[in-house]
Amino acid sequence: MPDLYPLFADLTALPVLVVGGGHVAERKVTALLAAGAQVRVGALLLTATLARQVEEGEIQHVGDTFRSAWLDDVWLVIAATGDRTLNAQVAAFAKERRIFANVVDDPALSRFQVPAVVDRAPLTVAISTGGAAPVIARRVRETLESELDHALGPLTALVQRYRSRIAQRWPNLAERRAFYDRLYDGSVMTLLRSDRPDDAERALLDALGANEAVSSSGAVMLVGAGPGDPGLLTLRALRALNQADVIVHDSLVSDAVLALARRDAERIDVGKRCGGRHTPQELIHRVLLEQARAGRRVVRLKGGDPFVFGRGGEEMEFLREHGISCEIVPGITAALACAAYAGIPLTHRERARSVHLLTGHCKESLDGMDWPALAQDHQTLAVYMSVAKLDELMRGLLGHGRRADTPFAIVEHGTLPQQRVLRGVLHELPRRAKERGVQSPALLIIGEVAAMAQPWFGAIHD
Repeated sequence: MPDLYPLFADLTALPVLVVGGGHVAERKVTALLAAGAQVRVGALLLTATLARQVEEGEIQHVGDTFRSAWLDDVWLVIAATGDRTLNAQVAAFAKERRIFANVVDDPALSRFQVPAVVDRAPLTVAISTGGAAPVIARRVRETLESELDHALGPLTALVQRYRSRIAQRWPNLAERRAFYDRLYDGSVMTLLRSDRPDDAERALLDALGANEAVSSSGAVMLVGAGPGDPGLLTLRALRALNQADVIVHDSLVSDAVLALARRDAERIDVGKRCGGRHTPQELIHRVLLEQARAGRRVVRLKGGDPFVFGRGGEEMEFLREHGISCEIVPGITAALACAAYAGIPLTHRERARSVHLLTGHCKESLDGMDWPALAQDHQTLAVYMSVAKLDELMRGLLGHGRRADTPFAIVEHGTLPQQRVLRGVLHELPRRAKERGVQSPALLIIGEVAAMAQPWFGAIHD
């Protein structure tokens, strides 16, 4: 089959015919209506949706049995009947009249193919295999959906409004291309991504009136890497990793997640390891500031969620105080992920009415806990960074009335291939953990729901 000529058709107010009334035809009608076409449908039986659209005047029903007159004055025809003989007849009449025809799932009878589409209106990406392998086109579309930022649509619309002014401001093509690059990489795109279109437009107008193009000062994205399983990374986090010039990451960020990042991005490890190397928070602030001021796109990659025991709030405040644009990309925090991978619901209608997220990484954290409230039954305690403080946690809860037989579960290396879960009851918590050699990173879950742990992922020990 010869190569197809790629073409985007303006069907606004043009009559288009769809032959067929099933669910496939319904999908074609939906896409044609979205393109502004005047849709006519010919079929004996119509789906409920198509019948409603005919009744409400959205589309026109031209008849039950195909006749060549249906093709009068139409610009495009789609045959979607499931009857190859009828589809071939439609295609033949269309060819005689020089009307482009598509026969669904039959490239040999088709004069055009309907591509898989990634919609970032007014930006549209179309993918076609010429009808040879639609499944491959679908997989490519899925990949692009995860890669292409949703802010590209608003950016394209914004640039469209100011295209002539941009061309006048920078008549030299190379300078104009550099300006567009800065729009894409700089503050305008960041503002659109943060759903601040008015601020983005002001930034573009400021650039149009300035002697220089849009500021090339960098920005920082505080990105949650999730608990370790790369499959739990959000789409926005994945896009950030592929756009980053430099990645400033914690030790809890897994190698599998880092492997998804842009290959030429610089990686700076600022991990804080219990009993090992410790990067002061002030140094992390300085690194972020220096990298952003150098005009680089910085991803501050944190295990879990930046705002749950991740000091993301402090970093956000510091950056804003120094005039650095800062975007937040949430991640799946360990309490949610580790509990789910251990088969433990954090809430349960009969066993847990509330959840408390706690940290046991230092004495000050334990001293500030409301022990009488935490010792109440029918609530779940999810304790981060608790391995070194299990004795104190047990004594504090038992000393304030928590039942000695309250179930616990420790999820070690949660969501990773080496995950294991240790179950028991509260009064034996430190001893059991020591016997099993539990090490960080581990999440401790205390409460009635901990007894529900099921070994659907990794090892489990009682």
